[in-house]
Amino acid sequence: MRIANLKGRSVLLKAGKALDIERASHGAFAADPLSVYQDWDAFRSWADGADYSAAEPFNEDHLCAPVPNPRQIFAIGLNYKDHADEASLPYPEHLIVFTKFQSSLAGPNVTVDLPSDSVDYETELVVVVGKEGYKVAEEKAWDHVAGLSLGQDYSERVVQRRGPAAQFSLGKSYPNFAPFGPAVVTTDELDDKNSLRISAVLEGPGVEGRWTVQDGNTRDLIFSVPRIVSDLSQVVTLQPGDLIFTGTPAGVGMSHGIFLKSGNVLTSTLEGIGSIRNQFA
Repeated sequence: MRIANLKGRSVLLKAGKALDIERASHGAFAADPLSVYQDWDAFRSWADGADYSAAEPFNEDHLCAPVPNPRQIFAIGLNYKDHADEASLPYPEHLIVFTKFQSSLAGPNVTVDLPSDSVDYETELVVVVGKEGYKVAEEKAWDHVAGLSLGQDYSERVVQRRGPAAQFSLGKSYPNFAPFGPAVVTTDELDDKNSLRISAVLEGPGVEGRWTVQDGNTRDLIFSVPRIVSDLSQVVTLQPGDLIFTGTPAGVGMSHGIFLKSGNVLTSTLEGIGSIRNQFA
């Protein structure tokens, strides 16, 4: 199934139409997009047999962040070997973890106001937690995942890297610096949840035509989704609706010697999930 947020209301998407969850369930599940994850097993049971006859066409520009109010947002740094290679950094032995503050979350197709000329992109698989978990075994980790989505970890590199200690979370949390969507997709919709092509295409000022700046695959994660979920849960209690940005493959702007400019358009795509499109001003 594909769960989305349409103008602040939780919906199921199918064949270009949206089914309002609260109305279709006769109030069994609330309109709040977070609520479906708080009783995930019951919701999944209902949604698997949902009647889509009341679904209606919708405008994709009205899609908001699929989970706009998670309790926790985790982001994993340096989690693809090719990205570590391009940064000339050793592969990490343990998760590198920071956060993106909730106010940076946005829908999939927002316009991003650039606070400086040092803003970079990072295309990422996003994991949405479906069940509370503490000290989760790696072999049980997928049981705690509601679904997968696609996000961008936009980064103001000067703020991120300024000393005396790096400010990753601040540099990555300007408004609309964490767009994601277009939906949360359950893994039964995917041919291989462990191997999804992930890419980004940049257009506009400073670019000739359409430039594929990132093109990777999630099978190349240093820490897999189950490993991330398990390792995080050894310290924190994961909560339903929590988000995990899992890292970016090679091809970020710094590696190309470019930063985002007003008038650029970036289209990010994750196999089986869909695309998000951001313009910059």
